[in-house]
Parts: sequence; C-alpha cells; structure tokens
Amino acid sequence: MRNPLAEDLDRVLAQTGGLWEELRGARVFLTGGTGFFGCWLLETFLWANDHLSLDASVLVLTRDREAFSKKVPHLADHPAVTLRAGNVETFDLAEESVSHVIHAAADGSPILDRDDRLRMFDTIVNGTRRTLDFARRSGASRFLLTSSGAVYGVQPPELLHMGEEYSGAPDSASTAQVYGEAKRAAEVLCAVYADARLQPTIARCFAFVGPYLPLDANLAAGNFIRDALRGGPIRISGDGTPRRSYLYAADLAVWLWTILLRGQTCRPYNVGSQHDLSIRELAEAIVNVAGSEMAIQMGRLPVAGRAPQRYVPDTRRAAQELGLREVVPLSQGIRQTLAWYRERVA
Repeated sequence: MRNPLAEDLDRVLAQTGGLWEELRGARVFLTGGTGFFGCWLLETFLWANDHLSLDASVLVLTRDREAFSKKVPHLADHPAVTLRAGNVETFDLAEESVSHVIHAAADGSPILDRDDRLRMFDTIVNGTRRTLDFARRSGASRFLLTSSGAVYGVQPPELLHMGEEYSGAPDSASTAQVYGEAKRAAEVLCAVYADARLQPTIARCFAFVGPYLPLDANLAAGNFIRDALRGGPIRISGDGTPRRSYLYAADLAVWLWTILLRGQTCRPYNVGSQHDLSIRELAEAIVNVAGSEMAIQMGRLPVAGRAPQRYVPDTRRAAQELGLREVVPLSQGIRQTLAWYRERVA
C-alpha cells in the first residue's frame, strides 16, 4: 500500500543527502513517538532506513502500545521498530545499548488548574532528566531535546523575530508560563549532562502545520483545519491579530534530524518559519486553500491602537550554521494537510 506521505518523504530524503550515513547500523531511542513530532521522525527514519538499506532500528517509548498500533499501524508493525511500554518519568532504565536519543515527549496540553500545571512541569523536567540518564547509561553519543520558543517568554511587539541570543524569559511568577519555564529547565539539564561522551543538542520549536497535526488541541492551525474539514465556519476565539509563522512538517523533520546529527552541543537552534501572518490571515489562507465560501467567526473585535502579539522566530543561526531553510510554502502545507486528513476520513 502506497504511503500517502511518499512525496514528502522523498523530499526529505533528497534534502538530507548524506546525513543518514551516520545512522547506518544505529539504534535510536525515541520518546513521544505517538505525537506530531514523533510520527514525523518515525516516518522519515523508516523511509530512509528502507530506501538506503541503513540496517538501523528504533526503540519507541509509548504509554499505550495498543493506542500507538491503532493510530499508526504501518509504523508500529515495521520490523525496525520496537515498542517499549512506559511513562517518560518512570520508564525502566534497563541496560540497553543505543547510539542516538531523541526526547520529543512533552505534555503541552491546555492547563486547567494547579494539578495540571504541576503535572506538566514534572513531566517535562523529570522526563528530560530520566531520558538523559538513559542516554548516559546506554552509551548514546548524540541527544536531541525538542524544546520550545516558549523559553523566551512574551515576545516584545517591536521585536519582529526572536533570535537565540534574545535574553528574555518567561515571567517566573506567572502560572501561565509553566510550559516555558519547564522547557528552560530541560535545556539546563542538557547543559549539566553534556560531557565528552554525551552531546545534547537543542531545537527550540515554534509553530507548525502538516499531517499528524492535532486538530483538537489548543493550536490555531489544527483547530481551523478541523473546522474547514467540517465545512465551516472557522472559529477564531480571540481578535485574530496575534502574528505567528508556520513551518511545514516535512521541513520540520529535516531540521530536527540535522540538529541531532550536526548541531553544536547545547547550542540552541530556533526551528520554524520567518514568514509571519496574523491568526485572521491564517484562517483566510485555509479558507482559500479549502476552496469554499465558509464563514470566519471572530471571538471579539481588535482593540484599536494595540500592537499585535508576536511569536515568530529568527532562524538565521540554523540557516548559516546548518544550511537549513524553509522549502514548502504555507499554502502548500495547508493543502497537503487537508488532503491527508480527507484521505484518512475516506
């Protein structure tokens, strides 16, 4: 059966060139394999493994093997994949040899109360430490942390793009900043664990679009695509003025694999698009790609004279040091995401 992502996976393979030679015969350990990042990392890894005869394998940590197999049976049943049941905070640190570790597990679900905030913080921080412990015990040389642009805190409206040298930070006295503070702590742990044997790399990820994007999470792109698939209207909960940028998932995969294998130790790299648009403009772009006249419903009207909130990265470090660039334009990314979900529904 043809993989519906074949075109994207071929593109990733073409862009990564000789990068995969480092993974020939490798054994990779992946947390967060059922998530958006994890599914794309698995898709691209297995595609390269099969097409380049890498004889590599991947050990995937999952809280629910049955749910994983039901969601992505072609990944779960692949002979190069081994599933290990466990929680990222408490999984068994068995003596097992792996060469590369990717820590992509993170609880980014909406925060509802104090217990949710504590659970999120513990999952990110304790999970990162346990995964680093596993990497050290297993003899891994390379480690990738999927961090977040949330580590910068609120982006000043006059700063059009946030670079890695920006010294802002989340408000440590605000419970709304738990996710960003936890990711900052996870990055500090990477620095503490770094030594001559273990070389952690850090990808500060922003916003994305593509197949596997959750449609029911607190993500504007996913929510709008869900609304479009239902025939509209597209509902904007706010005033539509915040500005974001969206990198397509296939490009994301190229960036993550490159940072894992070529990134400097504990030198963070922003991962995202520099081409920003407002939330309202994102909704309009999805309507245009969907090819219908569905309505856009606003939650409230913009406040006159107020500068829009921004969450847009400066990605020049990744471009200059690692040769990374955005290849798939947003309109194409939206089109391929809609087509992929329509095929799954069909």
